[in-house]
Amino acid sequence: MTRSKFDKRLGNILSRRNMVSEDELARHMETAESESRSLTQVLLDGDQLGEADLLEVLSEETRFPAVDVFKVRPEKSVVDLLPENLASYYGVVPVSRVANVLTLAVSNPFDILQLDDIRIVTACEIRPVLSTEPAIRKAIPEIYNRGQQMVDDLLDDMNEEEVEVKQKAIDDSRAADLGLLAEESGQAPVVKLVNLIIVQGIKKKASDIHIEPLDNDVRVRYRVDGVLHESIRPPKRMQNALVSRIKIMCGLDIAERRQPQDGKFQITMEGRKIDFRVSTLPLATGEKVVMRILDSTSLSLGLADLGFEQKALDDIYESIARPYGMILVTGPTGSGKSTTLYSAIREVMNVEDNIVTVEDPIEYQLEGVNQVQVNTKQGLTFAASLRSILRQDPDTILLGEIRDQETVEIAVKAALTGHLVFSTLHTNDAPSSITRVVDMGVDPFLVASALVCVCAQRLARSLCEECRRPMEVVPQADYLASLGFSSKETGKFELMEAVGCQRCSQGYKGRFALLETMPITSGLQRVIIDGGSAMDIKERAIEDGMITLRRCGILNTLKGRTSLEEILRVTVGD
Repeated sequence: MTRSKFDKRLGNILSRRNMVSEDELARHMETAESESRSLTQVLLDGDQLGEADLLEVLSEETRFPAVDVFKVRPEKSVVDLLPENLASYYGVVPVSRVANVLTLAVSNPFDILQLDDIRIVTACEIRPVLSTEPAIRKAIPEIYNRGQQMVDDLLDDMNEEEVEVKQKAIDDSRAADLGLLAEESGQAPVVKLVNLIIVQGIKKKASDIHIEPLDNDVRVRYRVDGVLHESIRPPKRMQNALVSRIKIMCGLDIAERRQPQDGKFQITMEGRKIDFRVSTLPLATGEKVVMRILDSTSLSLGLADLGFEQKALDDIYESIARPYGMILVTGPTGSGKSTTLYSAIREVMNVEDNIVTVEDPIEYQLEGVNQVQVNTKQGLTFAASLRSILRQDPDTILLGEIRDQETVEIAVKAALTGHLVFSTLHTNDAPSSITRVVDMGVDPFLVASALVCVCAQRLARSLCEECRRPMEVVPQADYLASLGFSSKETGKFELMEAVGCQRCSQGYKGRFALLETMPITSGLQRVIIDGGSAMDIKERAIEDGMITLRRCGILNTLKGRTSLEEILRVTVGD
């Protein structure tokens, strides 16, 4: 639909809604044609209508969502899909991308030829959202020249009192007062920029902050809901100062740039104490820094708050109610194992029990719990710590990770001698954890006797409730069946997909846990003792009622909680 046709359609809408009179509309249309401008521009320039009112009407009539282009902050990778000269030529602004779908702010969503051109240039499917032409024209230079200006603007808005680095030492690391360091080093802008990066990470609810040196600048990315998103790009000249500032906060050697270093620091923000674990890595372009954000407020969650299916929750509650035995949680790094174990510890915690943990590193301080930090350089390994703990009259033991034969043998012995033991492994699912423990040298009979329950966990992103929509192209029934959908489910339920809006940007908001729980039944014990494979154990566990990770994911897609694409990303087939 050409601009003249769109203007005519817009005029009819406004006239039908009595927002302009017939005479006014005719005059505005004549002005638009004679000055080669759009009707929207003429109406807004003449203060005939407000931009918000115009967008609201257009959105209601066309069924396309409206967007405020001055509030969107597209990632650089999204902006780079469409060169600035083409964005100006077409009068469009890239907003976000989910999978292969590019959300594009346009003033005329019916210009099929224009959208088709952009689809070819970007190699993406296009999802139009509404804005006005004047707003888009004004936003283009701001979005495409955000780099240093964006950093400067954010620094100007930054409240220096918003974040404070604690001077008090945390174990063997050091921290320092921001103001004092600024005076000593004369690098107030750098101090302010580091504060900004930290504050933005906390506000975005990121789990990690990546500061990466590139050839021409520095890239800052945040891992939000398990996925990295690009933010600001400070200039290259600030690279060394940025890294040095963070090293000083951690008490690391700022002169050492050839070796990786690890440290930590603590900040207070809005009354909350938040710990950061820091790792540096020398690259060809400079030192990369990754900061893991450890927000202890997540520890206030009980097991019931983690989003587990009811059966999984019942299995865990039943397992932790046992006076002794071993409970394993398995999954990759960042799958929420620590949160689940800490929540389980909170459930069993009482003044009558002696609870001891062995961790490397200690991620969160738990009041009322005796926590041991592994120190391999001093000979304090997991196994050595565990041996000492057994002489400390423990009731419950949390072992951060089972890494070797010696550790697993002591842990199994502890579980068989009246202690409740929690620990983690790195395996793909619950059944393969059994064979992993056996392969580490533990007798199958002891494994079957010691284990109470094995859980496999993943974190999946939740669809944004504001913008999720039914899938436009639903996979064929035979494909869904191959993924684990039943014939009833493929026809009865509506699958949802991610879109992306101002609230979420990416189509997802928050995460929830998928949990595969495998209580060790008498039937499973027999399979383990007989030397059954991981597949044998899995088949028996499913017979006993185990819901696999993939099946758990499917159940959540049927509820509209997440997308099929997300479940395929975080789980493997059964």
